[in-house]
Amino acid sequence: MGGDFGPHCVVPASIACLAEYPSLHLVLVGQSPLIEDLLAQHPAVDRARLQVKHAGEVIGMDERPSQALRGKPDSSMRVALELVREGRASACVSAGNTGALMALSRYVLKTLPGIDRPAMVTAIPTQRGACHLLDLGANVDCSAEHLYQFAVMGAVAAEALGVVGPRVALLNVGTEDIKGNQQVKLAASLLQQAKGLNYIGFIEGDGLYRGEADVVVCDGFVGNILLKSSEGLAAMIAARIEVLFKETLASRLVGALALPLLRRLQAGLAPAQHNGASFLGLQGIVVKSHGAAGAEDFKSAIRRALTEIQENLPQRLHGRLEDLLL
Repeated sequence: MGGDFGPHCVVPASIACLAEYPSLHLVLVGQSPLIEDLLAQHPAVDRARLQVKHAGEVIGMDERPSQALRGKPDSSMRVALELVREGRASACVSAGNTGALMALSRYVLKTLPGIDRPAMVTAIPTQRGACHLLDLGANVDCSAEHLYQFAVMGAVAAEALGVVGPRVALLNVGTEDIKGNQQVKLAASLLQQAKGLNYIGFIEGDGLYRGEADVVVCDGFVGNILLKSSEGLAAMIAARIEVLFKETLASRLVGALALPLLRRLQAGLAPAQHNGASFLGLQGIVVKSHGAAGAEDFKSAIRRALTEIQENLPQRLHGRLEDLLL
């Protein structure tokens, strides 16, 4: 029920994913009359693999997490998370209120042993492929120990997704040891002592996009600004290129020749291909979709949840955390 489009986005995305993955089963949690009306527009959908679970309350995008936690026990978000806790679902995907989703996830699912706070992580496109960036906004104020835990979780998650010996770096205002605030310096000291972790030191923002690290760690304030700024910059560049190719006859001809390459570039960088941030550190899988996501974007979030289910990510994290955490 959350996000800018609610079930008008989630229902078509779910139907498309069911067609793409024959083994997938989905439970749509929310106000069942509205959901059933939308499903009625798709009579061919396999209802044996698509259930509707009614939840009478909806958490607004502007509601405080404490209000969602205490005042709405029948919210769609909470009911969905309880399905995961009870083992009736393998993962929860939501485009709703991020703060509420984090608070409810911690309350309902609990964190893994040794983890103080979950962290949001997603893949950022780089010159060499992708980089896993965390935290993206779940934790605005972080201690050095929190950053250390994020680094450990990010490394394990990257390994689960196929990265061998992931290079881990701390995002900083410079690469020199003397740069940065006290929390970053202390986190660097902890990471240098970690056994089994490929920590490569500090990294600047441009180094992230050059692909100098596979996992980049920062607090949620910095990470969220970096992510949103990157999305805005990509959209601005695409818009300006489109305008330039329409200015004159010559530029339109050049644009027509370059169109196939531009479409490939746009497809690779499109937010729809990278939507879905995981909440690492929970005793269950939770994926947060962008609130402005459309159906194609939401499909990517479902795919990310499916990958984490197949890789058994929470259990893999639990198995490695005892070895890596101090």
